[in-house]
Amino acid sequence: MRISGLAARLVLSPTVLVTVVCFYGCAVWTAYISFTKSSFIPNYTFNGLAQYERLFATPRWGVAYTNMFIFGVLLVVGALAVGLLLAIMIDRNVRGEGFFRTVMLYPLSMSFIVTGLAWQWVLSPSIGVQHFVRDLGFPNFTFDWIAQQDRAIYTLVFAGVWHQAGLIMAIMLAGLRGVDRDIWRATKVEGIPTWRVYLGIVLPMLRPLVVTCVVLLSVAVVKSYDLVVAMTGGGPGFASDLPGKFVVDFSFERANIGQASAAAVVMLGSVFAALAPYFYVELRKRGQ
Repeated sequence: MRISGLAARLVLSPTVLVTVVCFYGCAVWTAYISFTKSSFIPNYTFNGLAQYERLFATPRWGVAYTNMFIFGVLLVVGALAVGLLLAIMIDRNVRGEGFFRTVMLYPLSMSFIVTGLAWQWVLSPSIGVQHFVRDLGFPNFTFDWIAQQDRAIYTLVFAGVWHQAGLIMAIMLAGLRGVDRDIWRATKVEGIPTWRVYLGIVLPMLRPLVVTCVVLLSVAVVKSYDLVVAMTGGGPGFASDLPGKFVVDFSFERANIGQASAAAVVMLGSVFAALAPYFYVELRKRGQ
């Protein structure tokens, strides 16, 4: 047993080392750089909160940070709603279940780059939905959200929900298939409507899966740099900019790693702040 335990530690040690150095180590280094005078190259002279003051005084960061919450809330709610409805539909023994599952999961096989380019074409006023509907004989039809500053961020939501709904459907369907059939038999005997069974009994049972989906979607929101770049480029102007693109642009295009590090730390703090209430409730339930 001791030999097998030692072998397991030796096998896992490279992974643990890489995780500690490349993830936690880089996170600590980034946090420290955000408190220095770094610009083009690292400068380890402590500078207090100056980088954060400059960050929050930058109009582009205000737009990107606000967009993160708009995009995040709408993506999480939209993907959960669409994915759950698809899962319920398939769970009701719809015909062609295998076909529907394949079709709904297909977007997940594509990267956000491909998804962004595809939706850019679909929403383009010159070649997309607007052009198609006008060719049908409706010359006054307008759907140019991707070109409008106040609506461009919502086009990212369309693409994100389309991409992530299949994953949510698969997770929720697995949970629905795990519900005891005796519960359904008992509710039928009692004459309880199906929609009330789902809302009052089934969904509370799937709460851990819902939390998992929320976490996965939240990670997708934070990592949505490639979707923005491929679909809108952050435009028009910076109307659809997100913090991920802000950090990359300031790191490589503007060569200001101090400002980029401060933005990354604020993003990380936002994630912790969003997850803290959930962990507090869970730990309190367990009496810890």
